[in-house]
Amino acid sequence: MACRVASRSASRVLSEITSAAKAAGGRGAGRNNRTYLRRTSSTLTGGRAACLLGLPVVSCLGYSIYCRVQSSAVVCALDQNAVVEQADYLYSCAEIEKLYQLLMQYKESDDAEFLWRLARAARNLAMLPDTDAGQKKQLIFDAFEYASKALEKDPQCFAAHKWYAVCLGDVGDYRGTKSKLTSSVVIREHLEKAVKLNPKDATSFHILGYWCFAFAELPWYQRKLAAVIFSKPPESTYEEALDFFLKAEEADPDFYSKNMLMLGKTYIALKDKEKALLWLTKAKDYPARTWEDKEVHQEAVDLLKKLG
Repeated sequence: MACRVASRSASRVLSEITSAAKAAGGRGAGRNNRTYLRRTSSTLTGGRAACLLGLPVVSCLGYSIYCRVQSSAVVCALDQNAVVEQADYLYSCAEIEKLYQLLMQYKESDDAEFLWRLARAARNLAMLPDTDAGQKKQLIFDAFEYASKALEKDPQCFAAHKWYAVCLGDVGDYRGTKSKLTSSVVIREHLEKAVKLNPKDATSFHILGYWCFAFAELPWYQRKLAAVIFSKPPESTYEEALDFFLKAEEADPDFYSKNMLMLGKTYIALKDKEKALLWLTKAKDYPARTWEDKEVHQEAVDLLKKLG
């Protein structure tokens, strides 16, 4: 009974958090599948080496790492729905460690709904600033294992495809350039599957847009290397990237400051100054609730200055 009461209470609190966030124009704490890019993802779109991957290396997505909400959620559950509900509540509150501890109890589960959430929790824990290098690597490979198992158990689960793609991008950092390039093709395939299974998931569209942007601006020497590995190297255009970023906005308007920034950068690449100014201004004015929002704000300010 206590667990059920805690679960119902968590649902009410989560509903209130979500409503408040939407009213404030924010991303919404209840958007549990959202992905955000970590600090190093900027190198993928800065013209310096897209790391031959074409995918932003996503991290603690869907919540603020540095604005953790202290919750009183009871980590217990009587059935699958209650566990999932508690997990999503902890995720919405940025309680990474508690979320990971809860889901680790189900690491041997054959249920994809547990497994992809555990993959997300493990990799998000890996991305915390105080996680040492050895533990980070272990968590990243564990996350990939959980995501792979989730996909195996339920090939029709869009979140399993998305998190498999994300985790595959992460492990690529440890496997070398050739592996990362090869993985980029697989990553796109799984992201396309994710949006096909759930065309309302804005972050899958966003990551696809990032993939396209990175390959559109891939330096010539990296294209040459790609040509050695593939008979037909991966390629894309700014127009394709734009289409995915716009689809992300259509699925969930104003959901993510980084998507606004990328729209601005894509319009710059397409030499559409008017629309670039529009989206960069939106990115600049977006409420800075996370460290990433603050970085987006500063980059948008710098780009606006350059555009005059």
